[in-house]
Amino acid sequence: MNKHSVYALLFAAACGVSVPATAQKVKAKKANKTASVAASAPSADLSATYANTITQEDLRKHLSIIASDAYEGRETGEKGQKMAAEYIAKQFQDLGLTGPVQGSNNPYIQHFQLERTHWGDVTFVAGNKPFKWLEDFFIYGKSPFQEETTLQPVFVGYGIEQEGFSDYAGKDVKGKDVVMLGGEPRTKDGKAVLGADGKPSKWSTDRSAKMGVAMQKGARSVITINPDAAAFTGNLARIKPYLQQSQMSLPAASEAAASPAGYAIISISPTLGAQLLGTTPAALQQYQADVTQAGKPVAVKWKPSSAKVKAPIIKESVTTENVLGYLEGTDKKDELLVCSAHYDHVGIIDGKVYNGADDDGSGTVSVLEMAQAFTQAKKDGHGPRRSILFITVTGEEKGLLGSEYYTEHPVFPLASTVADLNIDMIGRIDSNHKKGDNYVSLVGSDKLSSELHSINEANNTKYTKLDLDYRYNVPNEPERIYYRSDHYNFAKHGIPVIFYTTGEHEDYHKDTDEVDKIEFPLMETRARLVFHTAWELVNRDNRIVVDSNKP
Repeated sequence: MNKHSVYALLFAAACGVSVPATAQKVKAKKANKTASVAASAPSADLSATYANTITQEDLRKHLSIIASDAYEGRETGEKGQKMAAEYIAKQFQDLGLTGPVQGSNNPYIQHFQLERTHWGDVTFVAGNKPFKWLEDFFIYGKSPFQEETTLQPVFVGYGIEQEGFSDYAGKDVKGKDVVMLGGEPRTKDGKAVLGADGKPSKWSTDRSAKMGVAMQKGARSVITINPDAAAFTGNLARIKPYLQQSQMSLPAASEAAASPAGYAIISISPTLGAQLLGTTPAALQQYQADVTQAGKPVAVKWKPSSAKVKAPIIKESVTTENVLGYLEGTDKKDELLVCSAHYDHVGIIDGKVYNGADDDGSGTVSVLEMAQAFTQAKKDGHGPRRSILFITVTGEEKGLLGSEYYTEHPVFPLASTVADLNIDMIGRIDSNHKKGDNYVSLVGSDKLSSELHSINEANNTKYTKLDLDYRYNVPNEPERIYYRSDHYNFAKHGIPVIFYTTGEHEDYHKDTDEVDKIEFPLMETRARLVFHTAWELVNRDNRIVVDSNKP
């Protein structure tokens, strides 16, 4: 892990953070123009005046830097993330925001520790034949195989146990490694034999059902065979990028989740499965047909091969950073509005840089532009009544870790925090909309405060006239978007939130999420809506009420 003292050197060597003289002149010219307009028109709509300083040109300028290859995808704990933290901190400082973090070597940066885990040298040998990690098999969950371990495979059919159908009957699996087929018995036309009216039962729809039975019976690990080679390859392709990334957690959470024995789930190809069980891929498919015809488990005479697995999990401590800029209010300065976004992304995978221009470069640069607008207003004598904390957090892609750390170690009391306006992906058009749709999706606006919801809608009607999409805000929404960005860590402390997003698109979490695909005019409008809502929240007479508790 890089030392804090070399952050600036790393950043300067990689791309340089100084604002060119020409850019400073442009900024000064823009500030003078804004001040002139505000001074000459005291009755002007100040919210509109300063919202108009949020421009697509400035959004593009910032995004072209932090979403460039030089920042290496901004993976939490890595060089590119630290470069981005330094860049954002420098912008906050140049704007005149206060660095509020006490005891830090940089008052704009909140350092904290994470535990990072990743897979080491993973091997699987069956019948003296080596198989390839992330090609023939993959492992997820915990691992009892830190050193090379001889497997004790026990074939348990589909791994199902219910009245009238038990794959475990007469089998002792305690301390052993159960080998099972994925899914459940189905007819040729795809109907589930054990499901009501042919519909899939829990043995297909709830992965934890099979795992729960295996754990209850004391199995050491679960090895799942997908007899369909194409399906296995497709599943592997989807999960491979995540398995190649390190996993992170806050140390306390890591300790709470620790298990002395660990528990591994190993998914293997039909070729490896046949080798392990001493049979053939064709025989695995025939077994499926036999069980379907019999309507119950059938016996096999397969003799498992000798096999060894090594799946070490490497653990290390990592330092990472939230970046904070504070603008003090006037007569209501003890109350605080938070404007947030996450600036981390997923880094480099298979040699490709995942720049995350939309996720969440778009939110990060929108926070920078909002900070610019509010600081300019204050310089012109129109500072906010309430204080504002502009915060860009790290570790969102690893489990909302930066926002969790801040809300557990707040720089300002959570009781004084009136709301969090969180921006995560506002630069694109998702699969539910078509090019030209003038929209933004809102999540959480009415879940804790009816006033917050009304304020945002009224500002949209008055200023930005976007189509407000609430599809992700409904109860029991299947994607669980409400729980998937940093606003949630504020909401669970009873702080009203709005999550501004435009939803997932074809480049989500791919190396193709690039600056040249951002819809900058639309992004400008969306960022201005957040600003208008923030302007009212910090300048209204009364703090918004917390009067709801919607799911």
